[in-house]
Amino acid sequence: MTLRKKIEDKINKKEQEIQDFQTKINEAKAYIQALQETIRLLPKEDSEESAESKIRPTSAMGKTLALLKKTGHPMHLNEILKAIGKTTSKKDRVALSGSLGWYVRKGEVFMRSAPNTFGLIGMESDEEMVPPDDFGLVEEKEKTEHIEKPF
Repeated sequence: MTLRKKIEDKINKKEQEIQDFQTKINEAKAYIQALQETIRLLPKEDSEESAESKIRPTSAMGKTLALLKKTGHPMHLNEILKAIGKTTSKKDRVALSGSLGWYVRKGEVFMRSAPNTFGLIGMESDEEMVPPDDFGLVEEKEKTEHIEKPF
């Protein structure tokens, strides 16, 4: 084998190695991209704690959070406003209910137990949600009213 042929073989061998490494790099990049997409699909860990810790204690939301922790039960919006030193004007009601609603929609920190009544996630509502004893029972009078009569 001539010297020229040996050198050309070495060049071809190295080019093949480069091609193999390039294939491995592309496979690794695809693997990383798949893992990153998987992470985006997973819920963020400790979302309740991190959201709660981001609320400034001196803000209306921080005062509301402290109030609800202290009382231990959901409160009506007007009661919350009075307790944190705000007026029950439309402007203050809309501002606080909008902020609380944002957290409720995201499922973080606050929950809505009734219209305009907010509490902390995991809090029991004041009103027990139990159907009445006669729920689902049809009275005799109602049974006969719904029977269609033939022509």
